[in-house]
Amino acid sequence: MKKQRLTLVLTLMVVSAALLLTQCRSKEEATMPEGETRVEVLCSGPEYWSTDEYFRANSVAESPNQANSKRMALSNARAELAGQIEVTVKAVIDNYVQDIAVGDRQEYSQRYEGLSREVINQKLTGTRVICEELTRTPQGRYKTYIAIELAGNEILNAMNERISRDERLRLDYDYEKFKNTFNDEMDKMERERY
Repeated sequence: MKKQRLTLVLTLMVVSAALLLTQCRSKEEATMPEGETRVEVLCSGPEYWSTDEYFRANSVAESPNQANSKRMALSNARAELAGQIEVTVKAVIDNYVQDIAVGDRQEYSQRYEGLSREVINQKLTGTRVICEELTRTPQGRYKTYIAIELAGNEILNAMNERISRDERLRLDYDYEKFKNTFNDEMDKMERERY
């Protein structure tokens, strides 16, 4: 009797699992518009998203010239990365300036933003390629998929160095507060991604 119950339970579990898998598969197929196929984009996906430690970006470019394909993909990825960093640093500056006691907040914000643009432009040359794939299309063109990253602490350290050299900003500058504000924004960026 126990053996029959165990067999029945196991059979029901297998049948349930099979039905569940069939339903999942049919839902996937049902959501795919007719005539379309799913495309896998190389150097893309969650492992290439920005985190609380790294800014990341990816891009793809196509050209009849292999070197141009890579150059364009890298340039596009750097532009995307610069945009992410700029948005994050702007939020850091806005929050930081609101937290410190200074006279003309607008002047401080403008000075910080000017420094941040310099830092971003300087640091983009130090990006690291974390994925690069080259393909050739049926038309004989080259397609480069690329993902790059830049450590958040590199931006933080460069900002600290530039702010420390500015006499006016240095008067009211609190590195630990700036660092905490920066880290909070990096954490927020990662949380919003999921």
